[in-house]
This record gives sequence, C-alpha cells and structure tokens, in this order.
Amino acid sequence: MALGGTGGLRGGVAIGELAVVAHRADDSLRRTDGSRLRAPTAGCRLLATRSRQYCLAVDRFVLHPSGPLHGTVCVNGAKNSVLKLMAACLLAPGVHRLDNVPVISDVAIMSDVLRAMGAKVVQEGRGAQGHLQITIPQDVTPIAPYELVEKMRASIVVLGPLLARYGTARVSMPGGDDFGYRPIDFHLSAFEDLGATFVAEHGYVDGHCDHLVGARIVLQFPSHTATDNILMAAVLAKGTTVIENAAREPEIADLASMLTEMGARIHGAGTSRIEVEGVDELRPADHRAIPDRVEAATFVAAVGLAGGEVLVKGARHEHMDMLLEKLRQMGMECTPTDEGLLASAEGHRHSVDVATLPYPGVATDYKPLLVTLLSVADGVAIVSENLFAGRFRYIDELRRMGAKIKTEGHHAIVRGVPRLSGARVRASDIRAGAALVLAGIVADGVTDVSGAEHIDRGYESLDQRLSALGANIERVSSP
Repeated sequence: MALGGTGGLRGGVAIGELAVVAHRADDSLRRTDGSRLRAPTAGCRLLATRSRQYCLAVDRFVLHPSGPLHGTVCVNGAKNSVLKLMAACLLAPGVHRLDNVPVISDVAIMSDVLRAMGAKVVQEGRGAQGHLQITIPQDVTPIAPYELVEKMRASIVVLGPLLARYGTARVSMPGGDDFGYRPIDFHLSAFEDLGATFVAEHGYVDGHCDHLVGARIVLQFPSHTATDNILMAAVLAKGTTVIENAAREPEIADLASMLTEMGARIHGAGTSRIEVEGVDELRPADHRAIPDRVEAATFVAAVGLAGGEVLVKGARHEHMDMLLEKLRQMGMECTPTDEGLLASAEGHRHSVDVATLPYPGVATDYKPLLVTLLSVADGVAIVSENLFAGRFRYIDELRRMGAKIKTEGHHAIVRGVPRLSGARVRASDIRAGAALVLAGIVADGVTDVSGAEHIDRGYESLDQRLSALGANIERVSSP
C-alpha cells in the first residue's frame, strides 16, 4: 500500500460538460454510449490531464416565459446518496454495482477521486438506467488530492472508509458550493473518539490509526455528512459504536442499507441514535440508490410557479413531508400516487413563513426554490436559514429580476410581486442555479442564467426535462 504524494493524481477535475463524458482512463473524449464527443465548441476550454481531457463549460440557460407545465418527469437517483455509496465501496475489495446513478458532474468528480486511489470506475446509461461499476483493488493509494476535493465538499466522506480499512488517509480540506463556512471538526473529533490521530498541514488532513475502536459519539449538530462518515468508519471498528444526535435523512438510511448488504451490522439508521457493531470485513454489493428528493422538489416547485399538472415519477412523498405541507399551505395540490407524486397548481401562491431545520424539517436545499416561489406569491413571508451561513447569496440575482427581498442576518423578508422580469443572472451553487432557472420560466422577457456548470453538478439534463414539460428553455454556449 503506497501513500505516494499529491503527484499521484491519476485523473483531472471533471466539471461542466464533463457530465456527458464517460469515466474512462484514456485520452479520448467519449460519451457514455462509447461514441466520441464532438470537438469543443466556442465557449468550452479543454483541460488536458495525464488520463483524460475535460471541457470546462461556460454554458448558460436562456429562458422565455412559459405557460403551464404538463406531463411526466422521472426523478433520478439521489446525488447526496450516490456520492456516499461510492465512497462506501472503498470498504471492500472487489466489484460493486450502483444503479439509478445520474450523469452529473459530482458523480464524475467522485469517480476520479476513487480512480486517483487506484479504483476502476465505469459509468453507463442515463437517468433511471444509469449505473456505475466500481472495482476496488486489494490495496489503494489512500489520498484524496486537492485538485479534486476542492471541487466537491462531499469527497471528505472517503476519510472514514480509508481510516477503517487501511488505518491511514490523506485528504485535502474540502471545497464545494459557495454558501458559507462548514467545518469538518465534527468528523475529526468523532474519528479521534474512535482512536484516530490527525495532523493538518499544507491544506491536507493526515489521519492514522492502528485500528479503530467503537465508542459513544455525541454530535453537537446532526450533520448529514458527518453521520455518513462516522457510520462508514464504525462498520469496521472493533466493538460497538453508538452515534447520538445522528442525522436522520433518508440518504443515511440508504447508505446503511448498502452497508448492511455488504455485511455490516447497523441498527437505528434514519433515527437520532444509530448503533453499529463492527465486523472484521465486508464484501462487495449491488445497490440501487433512492430517488433524489431535492430534484423531485425542483420539478414540484416548477409547477408551483408556472401552474399546470405534472406527475413526478419516483418521488417519495414520505421523504418530503414538511416541504409538501408548506407547498399545500401555499395553494398547491401535491397528491401521492402509486407512481410518485402528482403536483398541480392554478393561480397565485400564498405567502407562508419558512424556517430551515435538520431533517425531517425543511431542508436548506429546498430554500432557494421556496424563496423563488414566494417572490411571486401574494403577501409577505419571512424565510429563516438556521443551518448554514451565507446561503442567501442568490437573492441579489432574484432582485435583478424584480423580486422584492430584504435580508437581515439569517432571515429574508420576501414581498411577493405579480411578475418577475427577465435579466442576466448567474448561478452560484447547484440549488440556487436551479431556482434561477425556474424563475426564468415565469419571468417576462428573456432570462439568461450563466454558471450552468454549477447546475450540472446536481441535475442531469435539467433543460431537456423542463422543456419536455412545456418550458421554453435552451442551453447555449457563451461566445
């Protein structure tokens, strides 16, 4: 097992148009069907690496006012689950298969994180038919390099599996979306409770342990990513680990389900108390990721803005209870069906106050969608962000479109207006970008949303899927 150095990077940074590039360790540009990708157009810049080339897209979405939306849209696999499932593969050598994997940039980046460690990753198919085959060797290079981790905060979740299986890990301090400071102290403190030691220098965290030993861990805050990371470390720790005040998101239960299929012994996933009995080794597994509740919410919010009726196929209403209640209070109809969730809306929405809270409360990822809905609702609403600092940065862009929103600390006061006005705006992160796209559906005139690469991190072919429902949207490359 070789630690190597940061020069051991085997891939490049996959962002923007990379979402359509197959994850293959060669120097050609290929689509997921094996065909060659067309030469880059104006608006794309190629970054060559030792293993592949990436298109650094500067695409944008151009929207015109749309009428009511109608039809059916299928929800893809949950990004926030798939990335952790990929990291979990490090816990067992052999061939793993993950189904319901979307073709998005974050999956491409995590694929390259695994490749940098020596894994083989192949992605095929799209949408609900998309899948990954991940082959983990007996020994890996336990380094998550800066060039990749800076692009995606979730890549910190390789730390737990590496410490658990190899006793050593070198992980760059994480980057990701620009919405406030989110320390990894919860992760490191928990791993120290399990017996690991850390040194932080030169932008990296170096962790070591002879072996992890079960312990009782009390999280100061029910952090989703910290719970994932601790859970993956605990499955190979000696003895029993108890995680108190654990996050309760459905994606954590999904991760626990895959770990159980691999041979782990876990009780209580999805509750605030998780108990893990460590085992000596795990085996590869085949697992299907749960549907993406935030993607489902995006299409439901689109209906709330534009009106109409859309079946969001695959959406699980039980994962979105608090959000759906808020949408019903705003005047939408959200009806669970055997196939998913039927969303319909007529007329204007009503203003309601919203506060983000840990699951099962209203997720912070929903907030940009709700603020956009409230910007054209009747009345005044107060939206409170209780989880992350700085996640109101997209509001300036909505103001450019005529929204009347005032921020005070972690609160936003939203006074609804009859219509938004199209403008040039820029996406700052995944969900804010999606919200600006939805705003463009109902804004007068032309809305130009740049920063499509942010949206690509979490949504597969968002423009095509909205267009199929009746939205007037196209993706273009900047000159």
